[in-house]
Amino acid sequence: MDFWQRYRAIDARDTRFDGQFVTAVRSTGIYCRPSCPARTPKASNVTFFETSAAAHEAGYRACKRCLPEAVPGTPAWNLRSDVAGRAMRLINDGVVSRSGVEGLARKLGYSARQLNRILGEELGAGPLALARASRAQTARTLLVSTDMLLADVAFAAGFNSVRQFNETVSEVFALTPSALRATARRSGHRTGHAHRAGTGNAAAASALTVKLPFRAPFDPGIFTFLAVRAVPGIEHAEIRDDGVYSYARTLRLPRSAARFQVEFDAGSPGSGALTLAVSSIDLHDLPVLLSRVRRLFDLDADPVAVDEVLARDPRLTASVLAVPGIRLPGAVDPGELLVRAMIGQQITVAAARTALTGLAAAGTALPESDGLDRLFPTPGQIADGGRELLRGPRRRIESVLAAARAMASGELDFGYGDHHRTLAAKLLPLPGVGPWTVGYVAMRVPGDPDVLLANDAAVRNGLKALPDGAGLPVDFGNVSPWRSYATMHLWRAAASKQAAISPRAATSPQARRTATGAAPAAPRRRPPRRPAGSPA
Repeated sequence: MDFWQRYRAIDARDTRFDGQFVTAVRSTGIYCRPSCPARTPKASNVTFFETSAAAHEAGYRACKRCLPEAVPGTPAWNLRSDVAGRAMRLINDGVVSRSGVEGLARKLGYSARQLNRILGEELGAGPLALARASRAQTARTLLVSTDMLLADVAFAAGFNSVRQFNETVSEVFALTPSALRATARRSGHRTGHAHRAGTGNAAAASALTVKLPFRAPFDPGIFTFLAVRAVPGIEHAEIRDDGVYSYARTLRLPRSAARFQVEFDAGSPGSGALTLAVSSIDLHDLPVLLSRVRRLFDLDADPVAVDEVLARDPRLTASVLAVPGIRLPGAVDPGELLVRAMIGQQITVAAARTALTGLAAAGTALPESDGLDRLFPTPGQIADGGRELLRGPRRRIESVLAAARAMASGELDFGYGDHHRTLAAKLLPLPGVGPWTVGYVAMRVPGDPDVLLANDAAVRNGLKALPDGAGLPVDFGNVSPWRSYATMHLWRAAASKQAAISPRAATSPQARRTATGAAPAAPRRRPPRRPAGSPA
């Protein structure tokens, strides 16, 4: 967007652009979200920044009226595969807090000096300032959503001391933490609390509840996508008769193991937020968890922009109108997603879940709570004990074990900072991994929005269920850069067609839930043909 496109957006107070840029006003020294209800400033007084960190660096403070930190993140970080986009995904995942700027630079293949220069030129702020802004946003969320002790908020948001927390909050928001908390409405917003379990900075939190905002519309079918793939003991999903969707699971984080549950009330779509309840987590891991849950449910997407482009294709028009706001499922653990993708190739979703349930026995046991009693096994645990637990063709078992050994040894290192090309370079040399696997991982780990799994069986079946596409690009290039969302619509079309063919399936609870928005069975592919003498 150029200056005048952005200016028209703030003049219209368009909520769609909240989180995608901030508006700084020289005459007041304040920056706002695009939908701020205040009077539109003169264009001559306005400067637009890509990030709130850039506005902080330029000397502006956040608006007390519109609270620009209380918005979904920008979808550009998934859309962009350049260094800036990859860096922002890693910063949001807490890499700077864990490994410093040097660690972030190593993951991106640059020196710290080069990275500072690139981010300064592209985003107006360096990695430390961007990480600081991310911590401030997490702190604001916890202050207005929970009654956590201020010291716990400080460490949960990633600050090294209470003093640093107080100074940053006061500088960014021109309010003390206590005053910022007082801005929360007394009814409805402060819904969570945190009990300390332990001493010092390693305190664990339980019964912590926060709201995760998103841009409407939101299609809850992503809950059913996760439900049909849920591994017992690790995940649990439920769609209640009162229209409440929920998904819960255990998750290994950098410092701790956590349990969380996400809920969406379809009866209150105007709430604009999912509810996240967290238990048994080291407070230092909370920013990482918040970032990964947002990625899992694609909460930073711009569904209006996506649907507008997809609806122009006659093959997808009816599907988009019927299911607005479809989301692209992410991944809370890159290594786990690769293992699940490799096991799920060539078999049904039900068969894959059975295989993964057996493999789950290799994971670390936890005290049982609400049916969740285990963590998904680490690559090392799979490499050590997977052979006895995995069932199926010997080739597939060997391929999964090879990938697990590579991840456990550090030979294979991939994650949110990758994009399609770097994933291909890292994953294709593995036995049993082909273009479908790379594309699927690219869709779900870094959230690449422009992947069409053209050779996928379910995608081909979905195409047959859509209106005739004569004269239209077979690769859906006309809806780029949103072809991953087109893939989701094609999967759903395939599921709907299958339900129509099988009356028994159509009347099953699973089919009824699929009709509310689930993606169909996991894509399948045949192993790639390899030259003679190459790894199987």
